[in-house]
Amino acid sequence: MPVNRNALIRYKTIDNCLKNRLKKWTLEMLIDKVSEALYEYEGIDKGISRRTIQADIQMMRSNKLGYNAPIIITDKKYYTYENADYSITNIPLSEQDLGRMNEAVEMLKQFKGFSHFSALNDVVQKLEGHVYAAANSTESVIDFEKNELLKGLSHLDMLYNSIIQKKALFITYRSFKAKAADVVHFHPWWLKEFNNRWFVIGVKHSNKDITVTFALDRIEQVEIAEKSVYVENTLTTISDYYKHVIGVTVNPGQRPQNIKLFFTSLHAPYVETKPLHHTQTIVERLPDGIIINIRVQINFELERVILGFCDGVRVLTPDHLKKRILKKLKNSMESYEE
Repeated sequence: MPVNRNALIRYKTIDNCLKNRLKKWTLEMLIDKVSEALYEYEGIDKGISRRTIQADIQMMRSNKLGYNAPIIITDKKYYTYENADYSITNIPLSEQDLGRMNEAVEMLKQFKGFSHFSALNDVVQKLEGHVYAAANSTESVIDFEKNELLKGLSHLDMLYNSIIQKKALFITYRSFKAKAADVVHFHPWWLKEFNNRWFVIGVKHSNKDITVTFALDRIEQVEIAEKSVYVENTLTTISDYYKHVIGVTVNPGQRPQNIKLFFTSLHAPYVETKPLHHTQTIVERLPDGIIINIRVQINFELERVILGFCDGVRVLTPDHLKKRILKKLKNSMESYEE
């Protein structure tokens, strides 16, 4: 039985509510939550009927979709799962589902050799691993980097849709240094992942000429700015924007600089096989290591990469970066001597 997107949003919302056992969920509360979700994800503002939610609950209870959800009513008005560990997201895939996923993977694999679809390679490998594990009731043979405790991932879908649909947002954001959160009128342009964290990049409504970056794990709330006209990106492309940096911190007014780094023989093979930046070149090979050059802006992420190699790297030029890294290393040493 095919299930449309709106129905899936309703089922998932009801499931999220019933998993939260800190609240007692009446039918009216479920209706409100589902209405909010449909408005948030689909822009549907007419609400949802009582009969529809009751029918959804019956569908989830049944085997038509394979859920067999143990939904019970307590005190004649509160809905909950009889099994506290149950979720529709935990049910095993059916043979039909696995067949369809295998077909999708096989179709996507046909594009792996095309340069235009090179970004699909990682996605296809992930799908292959998960489908194989589900079909064989075993662990995946591919373990990709992940951070399941990372905050803010719940905003990812809404941010993505707002970019695709060209909608402005009100983002409640609290930086690490701020004592309280601020509400920012924001026009999102891109999403970027770096070092297993997600970031959204765009412009503030108050200053449309300067791009800003927000970390998703510092976003507390996202709302559509209904009456705001979306500001489209006419300044740059995402590839040009990040062309001269490592990471996500970009200073549009700063020119890239030549950074010369010496790496010891222990770390040289790693740096050669996994370049720090696409501009990396080998300047000189020495008996005890190599000297490389990269042309980038000096930012927070570059410093973190250098410090991550500890005694395996030494900054040669520019002098101000060398002094900054040296100061941080001295401060670190002093903290160990206390």
